Amino acid sequence: MFKKISLYFTALVLVLSTVGSAYAVTLKASHQWPGTPRADGSFDPRHEMVQIIADEVKKANVDIDIRIYPAKSLYKPKEQWKPMTTGQLDISAFPLGYASKFHPEFSATLMPGTVKNHDHALRFNKSPMMTEIKKIITGAGVVVLSDAWLGGGFASKTKCIRNPSDVKGQVMRAAGKAFNQMLEGAGAGIQSMPSSEIYTGLQTGVLTGANTSSGSFVSYKIYEQVKCATPPGKFGLWFMYEPILMSKKSFDALSKKQQKALMKAGKVAEKYMTAQVANLDKKFEDAYRDAGVELVYMSEKDHAAWIEIAKKTSHKAFAEQVPGGAKLMEMALAVK
Repeated sequence: MFKKISLYFTALVLVLSTVGSAYAVTLKASHQWPGTPRADGSFDPRHEMVQIIADEVKKANVDIDIRIYPAKSLYKPKEQWKPMTTGQLDISAFPLGYASKFHPEFSATLMPGTVKNHDHALRFNKSPMMTEIKKIITGAGVVVLSDAWLGGGFASKTKCIRNPSDVKGQVMRAAGKAFNQMLEGAGAGIQSMPSSEIYTGLQTGVLTGANTSSGSFVSYKIYEQVKCATPPGKFGLWFMYEPILMSKKSFDALSKKQQKALMKAGKVAEKYMTAQVANLDKKFEDAYRDAGVELVYMSEKDHAAWIEIAKKTSHKAFAEQVPGGAKLMEMALAVK
């Protein structure tokens, strides 16, 4: 009798452990930035945001394990959007402008001159424009876990870039169609590529200059290939929305408890990034100064000259060519 009870008990434990393990989930998180420490021991903050979410979810003990694949080791940078919409990729630190070919409205999140500084970017998160953008994200089958806006600037191996005349004749890389249009309007040639390829582009002579985020300027060691850089400074022109996103299909497959833990972890990561963004600009300046790269800054007059070109090129094209674009531009420019 005791032997039978023991056997039944063992069988019950096996069944219960099997049922429990059925609810354990492994999520794949992908991004394009290095997952290794920089010279000062810090990590790229976009990698760190994903790591924070993984750590916070693990601490919540809700049977979720997030495996991070950095440095485009799982997907190429611009190929992450579609797998998220289908559930093949669970989580990504993803510059939303990369998906503009699927949803041209996303170009509004990398539009020259609409976001002016980091405080302004935080107000954008709560703006009617971002409400509309997030409706499109959700409708495509993706969930926002964390908001993040990164500032950026310019760098060149031939000439310092302050005003539009400085890019004339240069071959530039810019993240997104809107910046491409503005730079072309200023007389630059354009080569499109993800930020992870800027270093090679400059090294091989495909590029003479680039603009990207402060974080990418440091993480990809672009200071080794340029002679002059333009950090955001007081008059920033380049701000990009780079949220942490999750497949809605993957999110909906989780329990309510797991979903709550993920959203809470996303807010912790967002809070971290909010504290980091200004520091990223400083690290940009420090790294380039230490490497012997000349630093210059846009004046208010320089900034205004860029805005005039943007209004005639990227702002105008967006308003005319993108469904609802005129309204989105109106909402973007209304954020004070």
